[in-house]
Amino acid sequence: MAAWNRILVAVDETETSRRALRYLGELSGAAGGLEICLLHVYPEPPPTYLREGHSAADYRQEKENRAQAIFAAATELLAGYHVPAAQVHTDCRMATTKTPISSVILAARAEGGYGTVVVGKRGVSKAEEFLFGSISNAVARACSGFTVWVVG
Repeated sequence: MAAWNRILVAVDETETSRRALRYLGELSGAAGGLEICLLHVYPEPPPTYLREGHSAADYRQEKENRAQAIFAAATELLAGYHVPAAQVHTDCRMATTKTPISSVILAARAEGGYGTVVVGKRGVSKAEEFLFGSISNAVARACSGFTVWVVG
């Protein structure tokens, strides 16, 4: 089993993501020896973006810049719970139609050997969950040899 104190946290700009970070901070702020990776996954560019004359590199840079702001806010929030910035690092990746967000999270978990994955439960309706799936459900279903915290 992977080390529980190596924690991967999926982050974005939602309140659910902030709740997950606060939960992590409350539980682990005083604990030493943690390694926390903030992972931001963004979708591939819509076809209209490229047809409008933008490049894939422009899109990636735009999303990476936005991710840096998300990471800064998340690191600041965790610092409020006494989680040192030295224990936090970041990773930004793009999901595609062939590799959905949940698969990107699981790949990052496996590559980094994280023993704990923290995801927020997005407030989707049952109909939306049926049609599009749920990131937190997909990650939880794939759980084998690691722990998943789904924070609502």
